[in-house]
Amino acid sequence: MTDHLTVSVLGTGIMGAAMARNLARAGHGVRAWNRSRDKAEPLAAEGVHVAGTPADAVRDADVVLTMLYDGAAVLEVMRQAAPALRPGIAWVQSTTAGLDAIGELAAFAREHGLVFYDAPVLGTRQPAEAGQLLVLAAGPGESRQAVTPVFDAVGSRTVWTGEDGAAAGATRLKLVANSWLLAATTAAGEVLALAKALGVDPRSFFDAIEGGPLDMGYLRVKIGLVLEGRLTPPSFAVTTAAKDARLIVEAGEQHGVRLDVAAAGAARFERAAAQGHGDEDMAAAYYASFDDGPATA
Repeated sequence: MTDHLTVSVLGTGIMGAAMARNLARAGHGVRAWNRSRDKAEPLAAEGVHVAGTPADAVRDADVVLTMLYDGAAVLEVMRQAAPALRPGIAWVQSTTAGLDAIGELAAFAREHGLVFYDAPVLGTRQPAEAGQLLVLAAGPGESRQAVTPVFDAVGSRTVWTGEDGAAAGATRLKLVANSWLLAATTAAGEVLALAKALGVDPRSFFDAIEGGPLDMGYLRVKIGLVLEGRLTPPSFAVTTAAKDARLIVEAGEQHGVRLDVAAAGAARFERAAAQGHGDEDMAAAYYASFDDGPATA
């Protein structure tokens, strides 16, 4: 197999669109599909073929990459693509889908003779656009030459977690990493809300922790998004954060671990979405601190 592949990208939201662009810039032939075609159309200007159906997108592909909302969406779309899938091609499954869903998706791959790679990514809009994602991957070593050029185009590094994608080793690591990310986001929103309630200038808080072990660049970035009104376009949307938080809570429950912070975070993200902030950056969970609706920071 040559280093230049035909890659089908199913799902061109924040992450999928950036991945498709970087694949095209790396010289791969890219065929993209999105449920809302208007979100995929801008990719045509960068040499990406925008397909009308999932089946059209995967026809003659060497690699299929899925980056959709959740496991159910992936399974639905792959079933639509099934008539055009060739046995033996690699399926890079990058959606954060949860442990139960990975088992279902791996079963679909076996049924259709696909080589399954559990390959979620760490990173948000900016690293995705720069091709600097961290790829977490699990799948058979003998076929990795088929997917390595894809991972190299979208990421700066690949961390392999095992040889069996169905075991969901990469997804497990992604859920652990996201549990920290979402907890930090939740804490940032509560810090800002409490400062507002107590009449404390957030800059005083930053001055107090500056340079010490409690200082954190991520905290400053997320609070800054709220203070400066830069919640759109999102790097990671509130609705997606709510979904991932629920997947984390479910994974903990399945393994006898109670994750109180993750559960509370999921409720905050869901509340913020109900207030109308679902399509904003997850930092907008700040607004969930106010029962009477949105408050200015």
